This record gives sequence, C-alpha cells and structure tokens, in this order.
Amino acid sequence: MELFEKKFHKSMSSKVALLNRITYYIVNRKGKQMRPMFVFLTAKLLNNGEVNERTYRGASVIELIHTASLVHDDVVDESNRRRGFFSVNALWKNKIAVLVGDFLLSKGMLLSVEHDDFDLLKIISTAMREIVEGELVQIEKARRLDITEEVYYEIIRQKTATLIAACCSLGACSVKPDSPDVETFRKFGELIGMAFQIKDDLFDYGEDKIGKPLGIDIKEQKMTLPLIYVLNHCSKKEKKWLINSVKKYNKDKKRVKEVISFVKEQGGLEYAEKVMHSFKEKALILLDAYPESDYKNSLILMVNYVVDRKK
Repeated sequence: MELFEKKFHKSMSSKVALLNRITYYIVNRKGKQMRPMFVFLTAKLLNNGEVNERTYRGASVIELIHTASLVHDDVVDESNRRRGFFSVNALWKNKIAVLVGDFLLSKGMLLSVEHDDFDLLKIISTAMREIVEGELVQIEKARRLDITEEVYYEIIRQKTATLIAACCSLGACSVKPDSPDVETFRKFGELIGMAFQIKDDLFDYGEDKIGKPLGIDIKEQKMTLPLIYVLNHCSKKEKKWLINSVKKYNKDKKRVKEVISFVKEQGGLEYAEKVMHSFKEKALILLDAYPESDYKNSLILMVNYVVDRKK
C-alpha cells in the first residue's frame, strides 16, 4: 500500500500548480482505501502472492475514478464536508471542483491507454456507465417513492456494487487476463458491494455518530431497504402516513424520528440485516473454490469488515 501511495500520487501529477495543490489536499485526506486493497488481494490470491505493474495501474485507475466521482458528488449534493474535512467545492468553489473531477477522470483513462491496458479500461468504463445510470434511476424513482425491492437492488448494484466488482475483476484481470477468474471475482465484488450499501442504509437508523447524520436518507428522500420493506408490509393507512412523511415532512426532525422508530418497530432493520448477511455468505462461498492462503484469509476479513464496520 505504501508503494501504491507513491504511484497513485504520481498518477495525479500535473504541470498546473493549482491542480497539484488540490490533488495533494485530496490525497492527504484519503478514506479507508478499501478499493485498492481489494485489487491487490485478489491479484495476490490468484498469482501466488505476486502483483505486477498492471495491478498497480488498475488500483490507481480505480482510485482516480472513485475520487473523481466523490468530488463531483459533493458539487451535486452541495456538500461542504467530506470525511470530516472541507470538500474541494467548499474550498475552491464548484467550477474548479468540477474541473478537478474531470481532470482525475481523464488521468484514469490515460493511465490505461498509455500502457495498452484496454481490458482494464473496459472494466472501469463499464463501471462508470453503470454508476451514472444508477444515480439517475434513483433520482427518477425518488420523486415517485414507488421503489420495489427489485428496483432498489438494481440501483445499489449499479451505484455502489459495480465499483467494488470492478476492483476485484481488475485485480484478477491484471494477473490472469481472459481467465474465468475475472468474472468470478467480478461477481464476488458485486456481492460485497451489495452488502456494503445495505450496511450504509442501516447506519441511517443507528444511534452512533458515524460521520453520517441520523435520518439523512429520509431527509434526502432516498428509499432504502428497511423503509421499502416496511412500506410493503404495513397497512394502507400506515403506508400513506409513511409516504406523506418522506414526501412532505422529510425536513421535520420530529417526524423523521417517528419514521425511524416506526421502521425499527416493524422489523425493517432485522430484514435488511438478514439480506445483507445473505449477500455476504454468497460472496464467501465463491472463495471456497480457491486454496487456503494469507490473501484468501485477508479477503475473508475484508468481507466481514464490510458488514461489521462501525462507520
């Protein structure tokens, strides 16, 4: 990871001083770095503990694309904070933030093209397309609040799971191109990503301070699994009250708390946890086919971390 940090920072470099200042700020406020870890662990599992330059490039491309999407998200959401620090748009305004996001996207594309990593580029480009489609479907459906469980799963598959799927398939493709392992680990990453997003949904109903305000999904009219489950299993009168609350009283703190309490009482959290663990177990089953190793054990730890994390 230390060597990756150096390579990643180098992949962001520019001749423009302002860009270098902003990318330096971004790099020094990095998150959990779960995504590059998935790239490296998958490659090492499949290649007797060895990685190559393609693996490093794959991890860098993923981080560049992911970072670009976060910078753009903060502009779209008008968010002034990211991981407890000021967001790029808060410090340098929206126009510069959008351009920085575009710059990071182009650096990611170029890093692949310059080394003829077209197979890696195809994986990450597909993920980018799906992320955008997922966001747009969610925005469209949020207006009507008529999301079924199936539509919800498709949204989170595109919005969240597709990027973790890309990490794992990139790791596999970097060391074993054109092998069945590329698809196996894409599926593995997708299942982990589904569990990851449901865990995020559950945080909306939690008691702990985790950097995400309580009830923020309800305030933003995002239909999450606990709420969808309860909407489909309560009386017509209760359903009307719930939809009305999310549509018209989503900024009312007292009403939002009442919605959270109702969802808890109706078993929404238990159901979401059950589904989350089901995705986790399916991911672990895919690892059964591979021999025991430190890298396999680390991937199992990562899968468990996804559902056990506190933030």
